[in-house]
Amino acid sequence: MKSHSQQSYIPALKYHTLTRFYDVIVRLTTREGIFKRKLVELAAPQAGEHILDVGCGTGTLTQLFTQREPNLHIMGLDADPVQLKLARKKLAASDSKITLQQGYAQQLPLDSQTFDIVVSSLFFHHLTTHQKREALAEILRVLKPGGRLSIADWGKPSSRIQRLLFFIVQLLDGFETTRDSVKGTLPNLMKETGFADVENSRFVPTFLGTVRLFQAKKPPKQPNTTLIN
Repeated sequence: MKSHSQQSYIPALKYHTLTRFYDVIVRLTTREGIFKRKLVELAAPQAGEHILDVGCGTGTLTQLFTQREPNLHIMGLDADPVQLKLARKKLAASDSKITLQQGYAQQLPLDSQTFDIVVSSLFFHHLTTHQKREALAEILRVLKPGGRLSIADWGKPSSRIQRLLFFIVQLLDGFETTRDSVKGTLPNLMKETGFADVENSRFVPTFLGTVRLFQAKKPPKQPNTTLIN
């Protein structure tokens, strides 16, 4: 039986009735074009690599990856069937190898050590601290040794004004899940989960708060050093 964390999720913009307006609202309020292109640059995809877009939503980030490098194998995963329907429509004309699947980040329906890169955009702030740990552990599992994780999400505000603006997001998405964003706890959670080389130096101020870019790696597979007598 699925746990409660896998059975429920916060829809985009909190309410299902607003999902169809998601792309327009995000584009106008978050400087989406800027921070998502920075995220693609940070992930630095190479031809032939396998990428997982966790919380892919309507597929905007997935589409940017196909524009950057057409020869990629990309899977977009989201819990919201309405978002996935919009994503399929948006990506229908793409010639890239794209698969869209419904599922939860806390229990990825995927094999271990499958992906070279996992990316996520404006998704983790929808999760409680416990759910963030679950999702990060699952991402670590499906990444190949040495694989990269790149995230763009609301993070520690870069100024007092940015903190005040972020109250709008908290009122919409809830204080329980967004409290970690204000505290800037995601990098520590990534380290605790087992990620290495965690970076958090890039950010983009927006009309709703500070979007930060996070980068980390799954440690490479350690050689077997067992001595044979």
